Amino acid sequence: MRIKDTIDKIPGGLMLAPLLVGALCRTFAPGSPMYFKGFTQGIMTGVVPILAVWFFCMGASIKLSATGTVLRKSGTLVLTKLLAAWVITIVASWFIPAEGIQTGFFAGLSILAIVSSMDMTNGGLYASLMQTYGTREEAGAFVLTSIESGPLMSMVILGASGVARFEPQIFIGALLPFVVGFILGNLDPKVRAFFSPGGLLLIPFFGFSLGNTIDLNSLLSPLVGLGVLLAVSVIILTSIPLILADKFIGGGTGTAGLAASTTAGAAAANPIAIAAVAPQFTEAAKTATPLVAICVIVTSILVPILTGLWYKKFGKGMAERKEEVLAMTLAAD
Repeated sequence: MRIKDTIDKIPGGLMLAPLLVGALCRTFAPGSPMYFKGFTQGIMTGVVPILAVWFFCMGASIKLSATGTVLRKSGTLVLTKLLAAWVITIVASWFIPAEGIQTGFFAGLSILAIVSSMDMTNGGLYASLMQTYGTREEAGAFVLTSIESGPLMSMVILGASGVARFEPQIFIGALLPFVVGFILGNLDPKVRAFFSPGGLLLIPFFGFSLGNTIDLNSLLSPLVGLGVLLAVSVIILTSIPLILADKFIGGGTGTAGLAASTTAGAAAANPIAIAAVAPQFTEAAKTATPLVAICVIVTSILVPILTGLWYKKFGKGMAERKEEVLAMTLAAD
């Protein structure tokens, strides 16, 4: 059976396929963790410890050194995505109460769902798109998107926008696994090589554990339509500043900016992770998680299509002109 090949064909499948299996367990056999207990219970309910190990591995995988071009492109996209999410969160907080909207079509929408869907880019999808529509340096620019991974940046945005207050030790506790991994990975390349695969290997495990917090009956509500609307908003509201930043700061054609306007598969874990350290978000996390999961699916489908169309209309000709100018400059030298 070609299980892995099938999963790879699904947008964000490494995260979403186990998440769906977990959600089926929660929906049709909600008592399974308590029935089996032991290690089975641990893997079905261990979102937070699994995320902690994953966050450590992500920190260990990041190299401090990078080429100037890659660093400029990475930094431009990451900072622009985070700033856009911060501004959007501030504006949304003017209209949406802290506990989220309770009635009407927008029932279930919360600041937690918005920030979790906006601030993390699907790095793997971005890299694959840039392999087709960008340069080698642009493809390598996903290196710093790991900084967005995990709940830390979402917590920073929530705190900076005044939506929530976190005690200093909570920030330290959220950041510590990442920082320790980052330090060890850069002190010893062998440590980085040993732990780096964990960033990928752990995704199915916390995806399954996260799925065990989702009751699929909730998708029979207006959450599907709301999730699609939120996904389209993610693309529109983040792609505009990303395209502009890519063109005028990163020196690109805007294609990389559009390719970065996705929601990362791991973002679906953020609401639960944040609620674990900030109980005021416990109720909001119940609807935020499926909303963010819908965003992952929808943006993973729409963004590649839009990126291809943008490249054909604007990016291809501009890239060819830049190559001609570079060739003429080298010939003159």
